[in-house]
Amino acid sequence: MTLKIKDLIKRRPALCYFILTFFISWTGAFIVVASKLINGIPIPRLDGILMFPVMLLGPPSASIILTRIIDGKQGVRNMLSRMRIWKVSFRWYVLILLLPPCLILIVLLFLKNWVSLSFTPNFALTGIFYAIPAGFFEDIGWTGFAFPKLRLKNNFIRSSLLLGILWGLWHLPVIDFLGAAFPHGKYLIPFCIAFIVLMTAVRIIITWIYTNTGSILLAQLMHIISTGSLAIFSPPGVSPFQEVSWYFLYAALFWVLVLIILLINKKRKKLI
Repeated sequence: MTLKIKDLIKRRPALCYFILTFFISWTGAFIVVASKLINGIPIPRLDGILMFPVMLLGPPSASIILTRIIDGKQGVRNMLSRMRIWKVSFRWYVLILLLPPCLILIVLLFLKNWVSLSFTPNFALTGIFYAIPAGFFEDIGWTGFAFPKLRLKNNFIRSSLLLGILWGLWHLPVIDFLGAAFPHGKYLIPFCIAFIVLMTAVRIIITWIYTNTGSILLAQLMHIISTGSLAIFSPPGVSPFQEVSWYFLYAALFWVLVLIILLINKKRKKLI
């Protein structure tokens, strides 16, 4: 590796992380479905779902590679040590375990009782197995590398917002295969917007937890519970329009919580 590339990585670590992560993940996703795309064949849902495990290689690979270049072996060891921090106040575990499922159920039960029975929550416990690898591998990168590097030059809010938006955009190759209403058809763009708005709010909560605990492990757990709750409770019978609607409502409720947390921390002069 030339000195110029190393110098660029050290001067723009966050930018290099996003470029490398997107390149690895999106290239891998393309390879999975390349033959169908080239031949103009619609991508079946199973193939769409299979893209996601390949995409998971991007965030941890980019994080470890760039950490090794910038901070050496000790930097990698330090990052891994933050994945072992679990001795924190019990209230953080309560918050993580209850927040996503409670907010989702509040939204869905409200819509079920006042709008349509189509919003009846599912209870597919196997959804947590989909969430575990997503949370574990992704946040080695998003929390372990990207957020700390963004914080070197930005405040908490700006770093979290940028990371949340890019995290949401990272899902674009598989976004039509997420949720229950596949394919989303003419509602795909509204669903993308709702998804990214939601992911940005979730990411702010994750970075808030990490900032207060220093634990990548807790960030991974929050990611797992958030994704797992969507996979477990998402109503299977909704139309694309209904899915967009409940995602927007869930995102709005999550953002209310985010704003409350930010206001409280502003008064305490934290996370500025």
